[in-house]
Amino acid sequence: MNPTRPTTSPVSSAFTGHGHVTFLGAGPGDPGLLTLRAVEALAGADVLIAEPEVLEVVRGHARAGVSTPELTVVDEASTTAGVPVLRDAANLVMEAARGGRRVVRAVTGDPGLDGYAGAEMLACAAEGIPFEVVPGVATAVGVPAYAGVPLRDAQGTDVRFVDARTADERCWSEVGASDGTVVVSTSLDSVAAAAGELVAAGRKPDTPLTVTIAGTTTRQRTWTATLGTIAQVFKQGKILPSPEGHRPVIAVVGERSAPAQRDQLSWFESKPLFGWRVLVPRTKEQAASLSDQLRSYGAVPHEVPTIAVEPPRTPQQMERAVKGLVTGRYEWIAFTSVNAVKAVREKFEEYGLDARAFAGIKVAAVGEQTAAALVDFGVKPDLVPSGEQSAAGLLEDWPPYDPVFDPIDRVFLPRADIATETLVAGLIELGWEVDDVTAYRTVRASPPPADTREAIKGGGFDAVLFTSSSTVRNLVGIAGKPHNVTVIACIGPATAKTAEEHGLRVDVLSPEPSVHKLAEALADFGLRRREAALEAGDPVTRPSERRPGARRRRTT
Repeated sequence: MNPTRPTTSPVSSAFTGHGHVTFLGAGPGDPGLLTLRAVEALAGADVLIAEPEVLEVVRGHARAGVSTPELTVVDEASTTAGVPVLRDAANLVMEAARGGRRVVRAVTGDPGLDGYAGAEMLACAAEGIPFEVVPGVATAVGVPAYAGVPLRDAQGTDVRFVDARTADERCWSEVGASDGTVVVSTSLDSVAAAAGELVAAGRKPDTPLTVTIAGTTTRQRTWTATLGTIAQVFKQGKILPSPEGHRPVIAVVGERSAPAQRDQLSWFESKPLFGWRVLVPRTKEQAASLSDQLRSYGAVPHEVPTIAVEPPRTPQQMERAVKGLVTGRYEWIAFTSVNAVKAVREKFEEYGLDARAFAGIKVAAVGEQTAAALVDFGVKPDLVPSGEQSAAGLLEDWPPYDPVFDPIDRVFLPRADIATETLVAGLIELGWEVDDVTAYRTVRASPPPADTREAIKGGGFDAVLFTSSSTVRNLVGIAGKPHNVTVIACIGPATAKTAEEHGLRVDVLSPEPSVHKLAEALADFGLRRREAALEAGDPVTRPSERRPGARRRRTT
């Protein structure tokens, strides 16, 4: 028996006739905090039951086609009003399990701290339905960690957890009499009341306090005050009253919980692009790794395809070239984009070929991303530019044709219909014959949804990354010109020139023609902006959080 597997597993359902239920902790909100076991359980689920905010966290790991029934709270008022009785979470769980299905019941934080999950486990046990529990990061622990507030010090501070919604007078008296750290789960508009309860129970009004909302997400915000000043801090900062007053928060109280050291320990909210909405105008496939990198800087990437890739209008030229690869017509094949790799790979699969067809042929890739796509195909490139990752950089390292060492003088160049002639002309100058073949066409994508277009034109985005001149032209064409408060970042001089021709001021220029270097450059810009605000004693804001009436002049 494998000790790492649960003792109650889906296998036992074969003996009960029932399905199986996994009670899964989704953590405080950051999908990156899901455990490996949670991801595994989600991948095998037939039914996923969760509140909307939890579903948002876990759904990305569920398989395609998983059923996600909507939860509706059953209350006496709806029944009295004659509204049909709607199914609650427990009924949905039991119904799916009785039908022999694999159910994942996901809850915020940890299932062991969720009273409703406990009741649902008892219901499963009563009917003999096998279940397992996958622990999650408890909200009361995970949120302070992301806020930069350690709960214990080297002396072993006592830590108490309090839910202000259910705490009674005895509970407040106990934590008030203690000098340990108190972690209070409450709502934004109830923080001052909880602070008052602690002061009334014996805590000093000058006891440090931190309050964190939307913890572990890029919407996280933390305030530092004392038990006696938190109400005034919220009033002066116009935090309250607010329509968001009902939102849950985690408050940490205590002299030794290190709220005074948050300037040094606030690792999450101090990320260079924390909370920035960054528009990534690329195809979904191309944007994935770039979006992951932006998230590591604290940004919220929003992918908007500006280019759609379609097959060539006449496929015969591409078909002849691929056949030529097999018959030994070429010495080299040069890939100038990930899309070119994809186009050749699809044609190979159409003919029942695989990477072995490249045997005896030298393969060149214009840069690291294209090389990675080839490796994924099973092909290791023979040539990748040692310097600039571009057609010019590829030519710098490309060997001239030598009739003594090169039995064949021909290069196969599969590329886009709008590609420049730089590489073709350079190869011919080096003595090579080039079969310049249109492997795919690039066309303008459909316009994004109306709310995205409004955000682009109205300053709802903090930055836009332009990775080519065509992305500039196409984004402006399908969605309009970005607002003048939006930071414009371009991958190179040619792209920057196109942006300026469209009336955009370029704030960030990548030091190298690489999307990852472009993201790094934007992060450096964000870090310098943050440091300048702190040095000036100003609040750290995002570009979209402009002051009323303030406008930034564009370069035309």
